[in-house]
Amino acid sequence: MRHVAALAGVGLKTVSRVVNDEPGVSEATKLRVLKATEQLNYQVDLAAGSLKRAGRKTMSIGLLLPSVANPFSGDIHRAIEDALAARGIAVFAASLDDDSAREKALVAAFLGRRVDGLVLTPVAKSQAYVIPEHSRDLPIVFIDREPVGLEADAVVTDNAAGSANAAAHLMSHGHTRLAYLGDRPDIQTARERRRGFIEEIGRAGISTSTIPVREGLHDEELARLATHELLAAKNPPTAIFSSQNLVTFGAMRALKELGASNRIALVGFDDFTLADMMEPGITVVAQHPERIGKLAAERILARIDGDPTAPKTYVVPSELIPRGSGELRPPA
Repeated sequence: MRHVAALAGVGLKTVSRVVNDEPGVSEATKLRVLKATEQLNYQVDLAAGSLKRAGRKTMSIGLLLPSVANPFSGDIHRAIEDALAARGIAVFAASLDDDSAREKALVAAFLGRRVDGLVLTPVAKSQAYVIPEHSRDLPIVFIDREPVGLEADAVVTDNAAGSANAAAHLMSHGHTRLAYLGDRPDIQTARERRRGFIEEIGRAGISTSTIPVREGLHDEELARLATHELLAAKNPPTAIFSSQNLVTFGAMRALKELGASNRIALVGFDDFTLADMMEPGITVVAQHPERIGKLAAERILARIDGDPTAPKTYVVPSELIPRGSGELRPPA
């Protein structure tokens, strides 16, 4: 800043006012200072500025997602980034890979960088380790999964209800032999989706003990192999529910390999690009990641601005979108 001040022929205070967009500087002086910052390639040090700024704000938040490579996480990331950009707040994102140790390490890393808040998809069995920071008014909003051991705002999908709708949809098209392909059972959303699916089948009077459940399918290849196994059974299912998009991709690949895409009904949880271009189109229970991200951004901004209201869980409804695969009827 001293170099900028010397080049522009002004005092340090004037440079500070210009780079922080404060009033009290003439337009001519402002232009002179800005020209000097360009010539010297000067960048504002937000971390250093936060030491003097009221409330020690760094104008940044940490965003921790299961995997930024997953389309669902990517859509949430974009929605939050768009909303916070209007306030000049940077979003630093990281992938948790559903690893509880990685969650705690990344939270510590972000806190070490003095972020103004955290938006987090929890993986660890408890988030009580964040209580000391949260009690010192660190804003935290949880997305996709509710926290355990800590009271804070959460924005989630109606996982159980959405999965129940998938089961009801398949049964309404005549299916009584249904199968469930799920993610890791230690993940909250996976447990809720299984619960909603199985309970809806039970309510319809079908014995849930007859429903094949394959879990721990955290990637496409495991889901592909599980689908092959299901359909090789003596009395194979006529309909499959896959509980997240990577599992759906594996099921789709297996059905194609077996020539069963037009014979075995499929409903997937999570929409994805080109789902309507498949043959048949893939029926899905669509989440709305853009709404989840936008609402999470609104909540973290409200908390940063000092909203004192009690923590609340916000539920964003899912939507069943029929496209063909979930409407296939069982063989006569």
